[in-house]
Amino acid sequence: MAELTLTAETGRPTGSRASNRLRAEGKIPGVVYGLGTDPTSVAVDWRSLRQALTTDAGLNALINLQIDGEEHLTIVKELQRNPVKRTVTHVDFILIDREAEIEVEVPIVLEGEATEVERENGAVTQALFALAIVAKPGAIPDQLTADISELGIGDVVRVGDIALPDGVRTEVDPDDPVAVGEITRAAIEEEEEGEAAEGEGEEGAEAEASTDEGAGDSGGGDEG
Repeated sequence: MAELTLTAETGRPTGSRASNRLRAEGKIPGVVYGLGTDPTSVAVDWRSLRQALTTDAGLNALINLQIDGEEHLTIVKELQRNPVKRTVTHVDFILIDREAEIEVEVPIVLEGEATEVERENGAVTQALFALAIVAKPGAIPDQLTADISELGIGDVVRVGDIALPDGVRTEVDPDDPVAVGEITRAAIEEEEEGEAAEGEGEEGAEAEASTDEGAGDSGGGDEG
């Protein structure tokens, strides 16, 4: 996984007013902690942070944070956003050891075509969009894939079916569902309509047969 470099300024004033001034200047207040160190308040350039987090690695990007002339390997632990505007208001960086495993969530991407499900007018429902994995920083994948090409109605792709790269493991239950082949409501309604039409056809045939039999009986009476 590629590593990015970001400069963090220390000594920023704390408090909501000071933080708002920083944001107005195009900077995001944050904090750096981990590896037994005391939390350090920092500020980072928003454009540089956004650029670092829009790579294929997303929030799992490895960031070499330059703090007071020293470089520290970090990963973004949390982004806080404005509940209305959804703009980033604060960022938490966690210090990591290059040789120690960490737990992160990696996106799951479905691959393949579920042709059998499509043939039955069904749909594939993704139940799990990210998997918590444990790995050393350099082994963290950008994403994981789940193959749905063999999926049928009622079939399930589970966590245990996902092939994990070397050096990556998960503590999530292997039986947890990732994707499910399900019949859609539209398909159910279509089937019900077909059964109803078939039932009406059978009733019509029975009524016609009954009418024919009645006409036959009436003719026999006239002959007598």
